[in-house]
Amino acid sequence: MSSFKTPYPNAPITEAVIDLRVEVSPEVSVVDLAKVQKGEESSYPTVEIVNEGEFKLVLGPQAVANTSTQHVGFLFRSGDGKHIHQARMNGFTMSRLAPYPRWEDFCPEARRLWGIYRSVAKPSKITRVAVRYVNRIDIPVPFNDFEQYLRTVPVVSPDLPQGLSGYFMRLVMPLEDLFGSAIVTETLVEPASPNVVSIVLDIDVFRTYELPSTENEIWALIEQLRDAKNKVFEGCITDEARKLFQ
Repeated sequence: MSSFKTPYPNAPITEAVIDLRVEVSPEVSVVDLAKVQKGEESSYPTVEIVNEGEFKLVLGPQAVANTSTQHVGFLFRSGDGKHIHQARMNGFTMSRLAPYPRWEDFCPEARRLWGIYRSVAKPSKITRVAVRYVNRIDIPVPFNDFEQYLRTVPVVSPDLPQGLSGYFMRLVMPLEDLFGSAIVTETLVEPASPNVVSIVLDIDVFRTYELPSTENEIWALIEQLRDAKNKVFEGCITDEARKLFQ
């Protein structure tokens, strides 16, 4: 295991997310969710409507395709645009965009806003709890191989050309000790500058089974998911990559 310790001074995090999916109380409507902003207007002045799209294809002699959108909630954005939270009919999401501060700053704000959402939406059941971090790792060129920086990479047959102009890899792994799973997505993206190769390492750690109901238990689980996310991240990178974050 690496001798480096997180948090890194130059962490590659572009977005951090805490997400709780729920079943809301039947008497709550999507219009009611706008109440989440009451008292928060100065901290989260920008409000946007969240819509979800639906596509239906009816087969037959004359196939018909229909698309529709449904208003499912609201998005609230802080004045600097770095904090974003969503109040939806199916759940609550808190995001922090780069530069990422500390978990000790991000998590309490998410918990505070979740408390407001919960008082308005009155969820009868929590169906999914997740912690997701999107990282962009900028690898300086030239370099010999992706394995110099990443321990989880696609393996190309030696009988094929070894150059890659793009790739997309998605792994779903059970986390048995948490009754949860981790989704690791890795892909090449537009480079941040001409002298690097940029790779997105997206880690989504979640649980949908035997979910807690009390506040303390919910946030204890979120702490556990965050720790699991850190272990997955460290397991995906090498010490050469860690040097980039110092």
